Amino acid sequence: MDSATSDTSRSSSGSRAPLSSTADNGLKIVIVGGFGVGKTTMVRSVSDIRPLNTEETMTQAGRGVDDLTGVTGKSATTVAFDFGRITLNERTVLYLFGAPGQERFWFLWDRLFSGTLGAVVLVDTRRLADSWYAIDRLEHHGTPFIVARNDFGGPRYAPEEIRDALDLDEEVPLIECDARSRESSKQVLIALVEHLQQLAAAASAGTPVPVAAAALPHGVHGETS
Repeated sequence: MDSATSDTSRSSSGSRAPLSSTADNGLKIVIVGGFGVGKTTMVRSVSDIRPLNTEETMTQAGRGVDDLTGVTGKSATTVAFDFGRITLNERTVLYLFGAPGQERFWFLWDRLFSGTLGAVVLVDTRRLADSWYAIDRLEHHGTPFIVARNDFGGPRYAPEEIRDALDLDEEVPLIECDARSRESSKQVLIALVEHLQQLAAAASAGTPVPVAAAALPHGVHGETS
């Protein structure tokens, strides 16, 4: 996607200011997870631009199709994907894609994962089983990822319990976050980029890692704060 001078980003004061039109290096990040875990919320909270959302109001037609266990107050749902952007420097931007969570839209995930540098898997401890498919597809594609437990007030499990429940490899970072908070969401992305850099360093040392990790520019994580 091209950067346009008409695009706007948030300045340090929180207002929107023109984005640079010089960006020519786009890094794609996908935020994925089960239904209602906070993917749309995270994209909204951290994006520099006004995010593109494809949310639709949930209706009676969805009863019996979408499992609302633990998220009965949810009134809208993503039906395609969310899109946001973060400017790292004048030449490099992160493109953020939030994947739809319902099982009936999982067929879109493989296409969203194409060309992805890395992914954030959001989990809700009220519905941990919903994250299985996301992790399975990312591992199938060889896409590096981290797992972030979104604070929705669910059961407080120890990190080891969450790892066991999700069968996470010990090398996959597991962190806490609040998707409603811009600062917390930024820290999630920083953790992902640092993880990708570690994988890239391991690759340069001869340790096999996903190919996508090697494409990460050095020093990127320092530009996101």
